Amino acid sequence: MTAERSPVDRAVDLLVHAPLGVLVTAREELPRLIAKGRQEATGARFIGKMAVDMGQREAGKLVRQATERLADLGLVPDPRRSTATEEPAAGDGDQAAGDPGPAPAPEAAAPAARASDDALAIPGYDSLSAPQVVQRLDGLSADELEAVRAYEATTRGRKTILSRIAQIQSAA
Repeated sequence: MTAERSPVDRAVDLLVHAPLGVLVTAREELPRLIAKGRQEATGARFIGKMAVDMGQREAGKLVRQATERLADLGLVPDPRRSTATEEPAAGDGDQAAGDPGPAPAPEAAAPAARASDDALAIPGYDSLSAPQVVQRLDGLSADELEAVRAYEATTRGRKTILSRIAQIQSAA
């Protein structure tokens, strides 16, 4: 049937009818294409977030392992020991290794840091979320701010709080 059409009819089909058909089809299909693009973008964000979460978990494992190794060397408090009462018993034995000797001093500091939650200028600090703590930081004195920073750094280490404290301290 196309062979019977004149060259003018074929040119009109090519230059007029085909572009009109593309426009009509695009108008009808555009919402579906947009939805498909959104779905793909959401999937990519999900995968990216999952990758970041996995990376953070792996980094956390590495930090814990490094902390444990440093604790074995007596350079930092041992997070595996739960109370300071166990330390004197471990240090009572006269061992030549030297590891039980340095460990009690850092452990003695850890209970003091935990007890200082009561001494912080923010009541109920441990029960507050990071955004709740950040809201209360602006009214603190330099000493109170430093006490919160030290406590947070030795306990939960929440980056949101530590970053805001650093901003306030650098502005002062």
